[in-house]
Amino acid sequence: MFIVDAHQDIAYNALEWGRDLRRAVAETRALEAREHPDYCREDAQGGICMVGLPELRRGGVAIVFGTLFAYPLLGVGKGVNPRYRLTQSYRDPEGAWRVARAQLDYYRRLAQEAGVWLLLTQEDLERFIEAWSQSNADDPQRPFGIVPLMEGADAVRRPEEAEDWFAAGLRVLGLAWAHGSRYCGGNGRPGPLTSEGRSLLRHMQRLGLVLDTSHLAEESFWQALEQFEGTVIASHSNCRALVDTPRHLSDAMIRAIAERGGVIGIAPINPFLYADWKRSQPFAVSLRRVVEHIDHVCQLTGSASHVGIGSDLDGGFGRDETPEELETVADFPRLAEALAAAGYAQEDIVRIMGGNWLRLLERVLPRSGAASPETDEKG
Repeated sequence: MFIVDAHQDIAYNALEWGRDLRRAVAETRALEAREHPDYCREDAQGGICMVGLPELRRGGVAIVFGTLFAYPLLGVGKGVNPRYRLTQSYRDPEGAWRVARAQLDYYRRLAQEAGVWLLLTQEDLERFIEAWSQSNADDPQRPFGIVPLMEGADAVRRPEEAEDWFAAGLRVLGLAWAHGSRYCGGNGRPGPLTSEGRSLLRHMQRLGLVLDTSHLAEESFWQALEQFEGTVIASHSNCRALVDTPRHLSDAMIRAIAERGGVIGIAPINPFLYADWKRSQPFAVSLRRVVEHIDHVCQLTGSASHVGIGSDLDGGFGRDETPEELETVADFPRLAEALAAAGYAQEDIVRIMGGNWLRLLERVLPRSGAASPETDEKG
């Protein structure tokens, strides 16, 4: 099965925690337990590793939206644990720009590895799909594609700089992380779309950048959708009807994204699945709960065409904060099994596991002409 995950902090994990995506998960866990136990404690920011390239390939995860994420220090204060290095952090737009450019450079270096692609154009995507279809799960160089997504727009120093980021390979842009940005309010710091935010949206629409609404404050969400006429998604947001916090999408927001032809990525993260799940008071969670969030979107929108996976695995959430059936990302096919057990037809399961995101990419990626790494010899 061709699986697409619309949200993974691969570059952040590599540059902040030293997690080499090329390593198997077991190797990373053993290394961190031995040399960096603070990274993988159950109460640590990094969590217990779940993502490695061998597991991605074995699980059929063909494409990931790889984030550019810089951690905002300004205004966080006491919320920062002193044992975290936070090298991927910033206090001003220049600092955010440096972090995000370093992460994009990381993806470009990673794309020089055999079988790893940056997917920046429709041509890239077509060639990638052809190569992937000729591979199998046991191939150690099975094609694996990355679509760059910026989580929080402070790294765009001026609205007009969106053009530079697009030329460099950015394809999806979220205006804010939880703490908001100078462009709009975030789910943890509500507020409206600013004048700079409106200007940035105009540039995004002209360029064809996709707007990621995950983490937007609700006021900013509706203002953005009123102005922005381009493609809208939520890369990693669950259903507020099931987890009543501003981090997730109301029924009206879900319908609005679907009406725009967008897709919502459901995150299999325990505190995103149950509002009362806490590290200090954990309880067992099943993939059946992930199916409930997926089904809620399907029932609201009338089809299985607007929902997919946006896992956020290893995005501050590790093995200890995921459903019990998921030991690593290689276990994503178990979600397909859970959907089948819930009565979903095979064609709808294919859409949910990756087809909806793939259809969106086929629609929004530029035909050609953007900066692209040398992928002609990838296979």
